Parts: sequence; C-alpha cells; structure tokens
Amino acid sequence: MPDPSTLVPLGLVQGDPTGFSSPLGQVVVGLALLSALVMLIRWWVQNRRR
Repeated sequence: MPDPSTLVPLGLVQGDPTGFSSPLGQVVVGLALLSALVMLIRWWVQNRRR
C-alpha cells in the first residue's frame, strides 16, 4: 500500500503548477480563451454600429 504522505492531488504536482499539460487544464484554458474572444467580438460589433 502506498504511503499516504506521497499521494498528491493531480493539480498540485510540482512539475506542472499551472495544469496546462493535463487534458482537462487545456480544455478549461481553451474554453476561457474562446469565451473571451466571443465577448470581444460582440463588444466590437456593438460599438461599430454606433
């Protein structure tokens, strides 16, 4: 049985503090960038009409 003190949650691995290398982290970052881009485009379209 592994030593409980060596078990580290997936997001706290020292080699990857940001979580970008995990597939879930990449999906979350991608969705955040996509939603920011959509909001920027909507703002630009609304201000262009004035």
